[in-house]
Amino acid sequence: MARKRRKHLLIGIIACLCLLVSGWFSFGPGIANNNSREVTIGVVGQSKAEAAIWHKVDQKAQRDYGIKVKTKVFTDYNQPNKALKNGDIDLNAIQTTTFMHTWSKANHTKIVSLGQTYIAPIRLYSKKYHKLNQLPQGATIAIPSDAATESRALYVLKNAGLIKLRPSHKLKTIADIIQNRQNLKIKEVSDEQCARIIDSVSAVIVNNDFAIPAGLGPKETIYTEPINHDSAGAINNICARADQKDNSDYAKVVKCYQTAETKRLYRKYYGDMQQAVWDVKLN
Repeated sequence: MARKRRKHLLIGIIACLCLLVSGWFSFGPGIANNNSREVTIGVVGQSKAEAAIWHKVDQKAQRDYGIKVKTKVFTDYNQPNKALKNGDIDLNAIQTTTFMHTWSKANHTKIVSLGQTYIAPIRLYSKKYHKLNQLPQGATIAIPSDAATESRALYVLKNAGLIKLRPSHKLKTIADIIQNRQNLKIKEVSDEQCARIIDSVSAVIVNNDFAIPAGLGPKETIYTEPINHDSAGAINNICARADQKDNSDYAKVVKCYQTAETKRLYRKYYGDMQQAVWDVKLN
């Protein structure tokens, strides 16, 4: 009977070892149990391009760290910050630095950047002129009236050498123009109207969200926003609540995003409309 029991015990041990080996090869090191981690990222209106990027991030995070990366899609830019504040998501990737600071102040909370992603340079477009130096005295230039985008547009005109602005750290308005040698007539227009009035003005700055659907491209571009300290507020970020800024899993997700593969996907889907900035030094 003792020999029979030993035989059964040996069979049981062998069976357990087989299960362990099977589990190891099926799931890989670091995720062979139910303790693998999951990080949820809030995004807005996820496009095919963005879905492809986050799919690659998820693959790398699972392979390298045993972290599952999921996206949760929202329909406007306020919802992901509210969800982040309430703990419904872990991170979001929806906002520029300016938007992050403005929203945090207005909503009495603290959202911080864990890592930069990209900038989508805005452009000065014209159907009447092909070069910046062709703009005549008294030309009318339309810019978006949204506070953050207006400030960004004025910095574009400053960098183009068309105007000078009063030094300060606040958002710029037309009242901050201190030099306008060409007597340009700068007209504030709602963001969604800018592309529609291009035929009735000398030139117009259009947010990419509206320029691309309107078919505006290199042919109509007479100046492109440079990447420098003036455009730093337009850089997009992966964000977390301030109390989670040292979360190691979140840092690993950011690391999985900031890769050569992500840059390749930027080029594939966006061309020069979107540029990686996490390793760019601003002048």
